[in-house]
Amino acid sequence: MDREMKISFPGGLRVDAEYKGFVIKTDQPAYSGGDGSAPAPFDLFLASIATCAGIYVLFFCQRREIPTEKAAVVMKTRRNPETKRIEKISIEIQLPPEFPEKYKKAVIKAVDSCSVTEHILDPPAFEVAAKIGN
Repeated sequence: MDREMKISFPGGLRVDAEYKGFVIKTDQPAYSGGDGSAPAPFDLFLASIATCAGIYVLFFCQRREIPTEKAAVVMKTRRNPETKRIEKISIEIQLPPEFPEKYKKAVIKAVDSCSVTEHILDPPAFEVAAKIGN
């Protein structure tokens, strides 16, 4: 089933996406000429990786009735100074003290099945077209 996302340009360097009944707002930082009123599109890309890992940790713990109040996911990125592109993403799952040691490898495996990461490792085909008028 095909899904459609509608992109609009509300002013300045803001770009909004309407998808599944939500409006996802983006802007460029002030140093790039934007207002800094919302995350930049690339920030949302990174957040989608980290929050996808987070939901898998949450599901894993909930299914085993492990409290998550002291759990967290921390994602760090390293950029290549020459290419300015991210060359490494590290995800650390911070587990609560009561987390059973026997589940440590299993929670890592759960995060490895994140659909965002899977799409990066096995990317879809991209097709771009331009249409003038309606």
